[in-house]
Amino acid sequence: MHYALKPLFAAGMFAMAGATAHAATEISWWHSMQGALGERVNNLADQFNKSQSEYKVTPVFKGSYDEAMAAAIAAYRAGNAPHILQVFEVGTATMMYSKGAIVPVTEVMKTAGEKFDPSVYVPAVAGYYTSPKGDMVSFPFNSSTTVFYYNKDMFAKAGLDPNKAPSTWQEVLSAAAKLKASGEKCAYTTGWQSWVHLESFSAWHNVEFATKNNGFGGLDARLSFNSPLHVKHIENLSNWAKQGYFTYAGRKNEPEAKFYSGECAMLTSSSSAYANINKNAKFKFAVSTLPYYSEVQGAPQNTIIGGASLWVMSGKKTDEYKAVAKFFKFLSQTEVQAKWHQETGYLPITTAAYEQTKQSGFYEKSPGPQVAVQQMIVKTTAKSRGIRLGSFVQIRTIVDEELEQVWNGKKTAKEALDTAVQRGNDLLVRFEKTNK
Repeated sequence: MHYALKPLFAAGMFAMAGATAHAATEISWWHSMQGALGERVNNLADQFNKSQSEYKVTPVFKGSYDEAMAAAIAAYRAGNAPHILQVFEVGTATMMYSKGAIVPVTEVMKTAGEKFDPSVYVPAVAGYYTSPKGDMVSFPFNSSTTVFYYNKDMFAKAGLDPNKAPSTWQEVLSAAAKLKASGEKCAYTTGWQSWVHLESFSAWHNVEFATKNNGFGGLDARLSFNSPLHVKHIENLSNWAKQGYFTYAGRKNEPEAKFYSGECAMLTSSSSAYANINKNAKFKFAVSTLPYYSEVQGAPQNTIIGGASLWVMSGKKTDEYKAVAKFFKFLSQTEVQAKWHQETGYLPITTAAYEQTKQSGFYEKSPGPQVAVQQMIVKTTAKSRGIRLGSFVQIRTIVDEELEQVWNGKKTAKEALDTAVQRGNDLLVRFEKTNK
C-alpha cells in the first residue's frame, strides 16, 4: 500500500463530530500500543479523564503503526477519522506533506489558548518533529531509541562477565561464540532490523543514511546506506547467521519475546522493550549502549529516535481541539512524563522529567532506562540528527525484504543494499514530484 497521504487525504474533509451539549466533549485517540504499553496508554487516558469533567479521551488500539496509518487514510476518506493519531517516526515526512489533513500542534495549542513552549522538550526529540519554519507539527509522545539487552545468567554460565556488556561488534562476536559453546542455541537476535542496523547504525557511526542531511535538507534527498561500512556490517551479520551466532526472528519487535522468554542471550531493539522485558523475564538482565565498530573515527556519536508522535487531524470542532490541547498539556506535566519514562523505557520528552527522574534516585535502582537518555542527550551532527524521508514506511519494507534475502543466503550484502538503495530512491523521486 502507498502511504503518500497528500492525494489520499485530499478526498474530503472530516465529518464534524461533536459531543452533546450536556456531555463531556469526547475525543478519540488511535494508537498502536500493546501489552504492558497498551495498559499504560489506557491508564494515561483514565488519569486525564478523572482529573476533570469537561473532556474525555477514548484510546482505541488500531493495530501496528503501519496498519493504524492505513486505517487513518481510509477513515479520512470516509469522514470519521480520529482526533489524535499516533504515527511512527518514519511516517513524519509523509504526514508533514499531507496538506489539509493535519493541524500543526503549535497551531492547536495557540488556538486553544494553551501555553506551549517547544524549548521544554528534549532537543533531539523536538527537533525531529519541527518543520523547517520552526513550528512543532506533531506532539512528541513515545520516543525511543535503540539499545542492547543481555541475559546476565546466560553470560555467567558461558564464563562471561555478567556485569560487563559487549561495547563493540567485535566483542558481541566473541560473546556469541562463547554463548554458543556453552550450549545456547540463540546467542544474538535483533528487533527492527532496518532501524537498528542501518538507520541507528548510521547515526551511531556518524555516517549518512541519505543525502541532504538525511532528508532534513530537502525532498531531493537520496539513499546512501550502501557504503563500504554498511556493507561490511551486514556482511558480518550474514556470516554470523551461517555460524549460528545470529538468529533472525522477524522484521519488527517479534524477536523481543525470544529474549524475555530466555531463548536468546543478546538482543538489540527499542528501549521501549524494557517494559515487557521487565514484566516477563524470569532472569537477571541488563541494558547497555548499542555496539559500534571501534575502528570508525567519531563513533559512537548518538542514536536517533524511534517510537511515535501524536498528530492532530483536521476538520474538527473548536471545543474538540480545546480537548486535544488540554490532553497534550496533561501529557507534558513533569510528573506524568517522569512516570511514563520510568515505567516504559521510552525517553522522557521534557528535560524537567529527566531531571526529576535523575534526582529521585530511579537510575541507581533501575539503570536500564538511563542508557537510552545518555545515548540521546549529546549534541547531534548533520548526519546524526535523524532521518526524514518521504515514503519511508515503504522504504523500510524494501530494506526488510532485501535483508531477508541476505539472511536466506540468496544475496550478498552488497547486492541487497545496492538494490534497496535503488528501489528506495525510485520512491523518493516519486514523492518529490508529488509534493513539489
